[in-house]
Amino acid sequence: MTTVSSLSNVALSQLMKELRELDKKPCEGIKVQINEENLTDIQAEIEGPVGTPYEGGVFRVRLVLPHDFPQSAPKGHFLTKIFHPNVATAGEICVNVLKKDWKPDLGIRHVLLVIRCLLIEPFAESALNEEAGRLLLEDYEEYSRHAKLMTSIHA
Repeated sequence: MTTVSSLSNVALSQLMKELRELDKKPCEGIKVQINEENLTDIQAEIEGPVGTPYEGGVFRVRLVLPHDFPQSAPKGHFLTKIFHPNVATAGEICVNVLKKDWKPDLGIRHVLLVIRCLLIEPFAESALNEEAGRLLLEDYEEYSRHAKLMTSIHA
């Protein structure tokens, strides 16, 4: 696991600035929890957006920063079980900003906002959870019912 000591001074400075900014100006529907013992392990609670099957739930996510952050993207995981095409059953998140579309200047705020946007608009085309992806494309009502049920149980 990456620790603060393995980040460059520039990366650490950027991370500290971002975390202070997130604390001062939080993202709507996202509460960031800073791990004082390891700043590279960032957890957040994301409120299920209104008008989605996730409404009323609170989803814990974790971003783990690699040793070469910000050159490489953080790894994203849902800690709360969720029925979603872009989230594997083990919690891994599939979103382009964490993979091919990553740019060092995007930052933690951007990643958290993109993850929240996934709850509003899932992408069945890049599904890690094939059942959720299939239902989203073929039977939205059934997808929504299943997502609401999982949200009521776990979030």
